[in-house]
Amino acid sequence: MAPTSSPTFQPLYLQIKALLVRGLDTGEWHPGEAIPSEIELARRFGVSQGTVRKAIDALAADNLVVRRQGKGTFVATHTEERNSSFRFLRIRRNDGVDEYPESRLLDLKRGKASAETARLLDLKPGDPVVVLKRVLDYAGEPAVLDEITLPAALFRGLTRTRYDAYEGSMYSFFETQFGVRMLKAEERLRAISADEAAAAALGVAPGTPLLAVERVAYTYGDRPVEVRRGLCVTRLTHYLNVLG
Repeated sequence: MAPTSSPTFQPLYLQIKALLVRGLDTGEWHPGEAIPSEIELARRFGVSQGTVRKAIDALAADNLVVRRQGKGTFVATHTEERNSSFRFLRIRRNDGVDEYPESRLLDLKRGKASAETARLLDLKPGDPVVVLKRVLDYAGEPAVLDEITLPAALFRGLTRTRYDAYEGSMYSFFETQFGVRMLKAEERLRAISADEAAAAALGVAPGTPLLAVERVAYTYGDRPVEVRRGLCVTRLTHYLNVLG
């Protein structure tokens, strides 16, 4: 007889977590808003308050919600700069100063997804995308050249004027203006040499060693929504990853 696969069962709190994530994904609760209390959710799903608490603990561990003592549990938001923006910012100054960089947009254009970009964003080759190029300045000096590619279908109405008018981080811009929340990212690091275009943007000589940080960012359901390639001047900055 051919072997049969056994059914897979999830603990009840993970099933409740999945239902809560679905509510976040569909916009039942928006970033910055409070979700219902544990008692209300327990009544809604027909489970114990302890099961709901474990589900919310799991959401908090994934940075999807934030508990506030005496106030309740709120949907996490990128508008809280220190709590969210620095979670995705791994490039730091070599002198140890904890600075959020200044961003200068160089270009914003529309194009078609290459085969590789389509693979990373779960699109079809040739699907429309939006490509942004910007420079991040640390201590007034250009330190990172970013090229960011987004699915055009999720970012309709994204223009340079709209981008320049927004005050805040790029991820808070995506969240508040387009309803796209970045939840996690995968990054790969490589050492490269600056070509002429990168050298000109970063104010270094062609051939200067750079650190290339290649990122794919995901929203709810592990859906990829951003491909980013950052070229970093290591004379000014380094990549920091805290383990544990």
